[in-house]
Amino acid sequence: MLPSTKIIPLFGAILILLSGISCRGLDASIKSKLERQLFLSRRIVTDKGELDGGVLVNENGIIEELLTRAAADALIAASGNKIKVIDGGCTPLMPGGVDSHVHVNEPGRTSWEGYETATKAAAWGGFTTIVDMPLNSIPPTTTVENLKIKASVAKEEVYVDVGFWGGVIPGNSGELRGMIDAGVIGFKCFLIDSGVPEFPKVDPEDIEKAFAVLNGTQTVYAFHAELPVNNVTNADCNGCGCQDPQLYNTYLETRPAKMELDAVSLVASYIPRYDVHTHIVHVSAEAVVPILEEARQKRIAAGNKRWRGGVTAETCHHYLSISAEEIPRGHTEFKCSPPIRNTANRQMLWKYIKEKRLDLIASDHSPSVANLKGPNFFNAWGGISSVQFGLSLFWTEAKARGFSLETVSHYLSAGPARLAGLYKRKGAIRPGLDADLIFFDPDASFTVTPEIIQYKNKISPYMNRVLRGKVIKTFLRGRQIYSNGQLVGGPQGELLMNNK
Repeated sequence: MLPSTKIIPLFGAILILLSGISCRGLDASIKSKLERQLFLSRRIVTDKGELDGGVLVNENGIIEELLTRAAADALIAASGNKIKVIDGGCTPLMPGGVDSHVHVNEPGRTSWEGYETATKAAAWGGFTTIVDMPLNSIPPTTTVENLKIKASVAKEEVYVDVGFWGGVIPGNSGELRGMIDAGVIGFKCFLIDSGVPEFPKVDPEDIEKAFAVLNGTQTVYAFHAELPVNNVTNADCNGCGCQDPQLYNTYLETRPAKMELDAVSLVASYIPRYDVHTHIVHVSAEAVVPILEEARQKRIAAGNKRWRGGVTAETCHHYLSISAEEIPRGHTEFKCSPPIRNTANRQMLWKYIKEKRLDLIASDHSPSVANLKGPNFFNAWGGISSVQFGLSLFWTEAKARGFSLETVSHYLSAGPARLAGLYKRKGAIRPGLDADLIFFDPDASFTVTPEIIQYKNKISPYMNRVLRGKVIKTFLRGRQIYSNGQLVGGPQGELLMNNK
């Protein structure tokens, strides 16, 4: 997420470079075995529709089998009480959510957010995996050694599984292959000022170098796709002719859709020349989608066999849940970049969701301390915190439009798991995958209040909003980590990287 003003680093470069990381939980042998478990529900949400039956989970927290109701009943009868039964009744059983776009900010800006609070919020909201973005922490994840520093901080604190993005900045192309070997899921860069000096934007030469290094690999190259344009309001102007900086529309006019369209067109120009999975994060302008579809169709026609032709895009909950017209004066908790646009744009994004022309939905959880907000949209830090509420935010809007729970699972579990290269382990209820499961009541509702917020800084554009759909229980690899408003036990998460 991009602010409009730069933030001065809170401290200098971290000097301690660790020689190795022992990632907590990666070796299954160091954890006590579970007993075999059978999760029952009248509505098991799979990638092939809903099933009335059971999900059998083995001692290592892996899904062993999906059973019909009759087969589940027969297994219970024959087990002699040797299988633990978790019966959700009519409450749907769904795969845990995967949020592939989260700014945790630790170390360096831990007052904004940290691994403990971010992953507690994820567990509360039914997200069993998050992927941490490479910037806003100090140091950023732009070298292997910086990745080690970040992992060393996170390894004992995570309540859900955590993966990592690497970053592309000027001059670090020699680090990219090493970070792939270390297990980052992909790389993100900015085509515009990121707002933090330790993560500068790239120019065409930097982009070209990164594409060349990543060519033919199975990683992802992701872009914050905005390019500066000249015909925008001057945020620093003074006098009677200046528009009110506390009005959201004043800020919105400085970030027109053209910024996104120009940036995506630039990215698309590289796609025919390299075999790299190219991804656009946080699409806000609906006209971006046809540009990417054209690039994808050409790639597929040329014989590319990657998922979605290796050309994908995400949008975010705030672009689907909020319209520019409803943002009150001075309420900078709504500020983000790219910005929230008008109602017509929002409805087009929902049309693309219905037609499956977008690939996944992420939170872009980008928190800050309260004193970086304030009423001025130009001076405030741009970021929206929502890692805790993504499932309910999406379901509130999706249910009103007649979508099914299968659509929720498609966009919030399967899609981001596929992007992160975790589809053989996460994102669906299927034999062989981790038993990352949630019981989700689609008919329940709750109100967003500071008291229920688990992430560190309790700021939200959704404050006091009533949301539909409530996570009742969350299980990570078969272990319960959340139940009815309370976290269960201590950190059980793993770092999803190579354990070297």
